[in-house]
Amino acid sequence: MKQILCFGDSNTYGLIPGTTERYEWGVRWTSRLQDRLQTKGIRVIEEGLCGRTTVFDDPLRSGRRGTELLPTLLETHQPLSLVVMMLGTNDCKTVYAAGAEVIGLGMKQLIKIVKEKQPQANILIVSPILLGEDIWNGYDPEFSKESVETSKGLGAVYERISAEEGVFYLAAETVAVASKRDREHLDQEGHKAFADLIGQKIDDILEGGEKR
Repeated sequence: MKQILCFGDSNTYGLIPGTTERYEWGVRWTSRLQDRLQTKGIRVIEEGLCGRTTVFDDPLRSGRRGTELLPTLLETHQPLSLVVMMLGTNDCKTVYAAGAEVIGLGMKQLIKIVKEKQPQANILIVSPILLGEDIWNGYDPEFSKESVETSKGLGAVYERISAEEGVFYLAAETVAVASKRDREHLDQEGHKAFADLIGQKIDDILEGGEKR
């Protein structure tokens, strides 16, 4: 059986916008992806965590640094055929004062870890949906106007990194936007649209027809 690890933050976890609850199975994109791939003998491993970053330690919540936990997960779930990583939104928080290029360096560290721990696995990095224009205004005070601009720059940075590192790339923002309810998370329609997009991408990757 082939295994796909989906490593991300609250939009991989499936957080319902404006709440602390999680979308049920059949709604969140990882579960839709599993339903699509199960007849092909592929298992999707959900590893989304609210607040997760690439390389930054959250001063308010422990265990959010991606580079800290990823090696353990790669060993726990080996062997893997594909590792999907969609991170960067939380790195845009004002507390980290990081621009898109610095966040990209964090993603490169995660790519390095996967290559070292699971050299046989394909890697797909996903630039996340954009933060809403007024997220700082009554929705999430951890973000600012500068955070929104940083989120807009992640796509170009990740696409360049994917070419440099010889990994696959996908942009979530091409089909989905942040919910109007909290300016940060996918709603049900967003999960469905993104599941369809990434499902086709993964089909192509695993069939060997998709170019990086």
